[in-house]
Amino acid sequence: MTDPGAGLGGPALLELRDVGKDFGSVIALDGISTTVRAGEVTCVLGDNGAGKSTLIKILAGVHRPDRGQVLLDGQPVSFSAPRDALDAGIATVYQDLAMIPLMAIWRNFFLGAEPTRGRGPFRRFDSARAKEVTRRELLAMGIDIRDPDQPVGTLSGGERQSVAIARAVHFGARVLILDEPTSALGVKQAGIVLRYIAQARDRGVGVVFITHNPHHAHPVGDRFLLLGRGRSLGDFAKGEVSVEEITRLMAGGAELAELTTELERPLPQKDGS
Repeated sequence: MTDPGAGLGGPALLELRDVGKDFGSVIALDGISTTVRAGEVTCVLGDNGAGKSTLIKILAGVHRPDRGQVLLDGQPVSFSAPRDALDAGIATVYQDLAMIPLMAIWRNFFLGAEPTRGRGPFRRFDSARAKEVTRRELLAMGIDIRDPDQPVGTLSGGERQSVAIARAVHFGARVLILDEPTSALGVKQAGIVLRYIAQARDRGVGVVFITHNPHHAHPVGDRFLLLGRGRSLGDFAKGEVSVEEITRLMAGGAELAELTTELERPLPQKDGS
């Protein structure tokens, strides 16, 4: 296992050092350390109850850690609200995507940050510019939308995820946190989302990919933080761990072996044996 502060990808953009969070007597996270670098994907893996949601909320400014440090560009930071994290360039795309299904793609793309033209009482929403920028930014991510006026609810799950990713990158995200973006998708749509994660990475964004699926994480990941019941099961560079090892660590090696033995059906005996 490598030192999470070291690596070939240059200095850490975002770093966690022994981060812990309690809710009353419940230890939600304890001693969590990892790094996120520009142009790399850090995958955070764990089963339900592993602490992934708490970690997201600390990075997104919803919760403050009770122990440890969060560093941005090598400097300790403490966010008192999600707006602080967003202003610092940390954008979070949650599973619900914060989109309005009946509104057009371009309206969702600029929701809350609409471009305008004119001044004072003559200021108007610049819809032509919004449509042009939406189409251009989506194309830059490899997304060729049919019509920016179509309701975002008519897009597939993978396409909606791609719009959310492109929106975050356009508005200056240096760190992009993706909360289980492939969990509700089929194989083909999940593959589409993984391709757009790679596009964001290749544009120099530091990506935090939260997932419980090692087969989705391993193709795009550069670093893997494994969580179990709020504690780190390991922080690995890509060459140090396989899909099978990640699966074994997440499931618990002994428990998985015992379950496999229990579920395997014995081969039928041939007559006369």
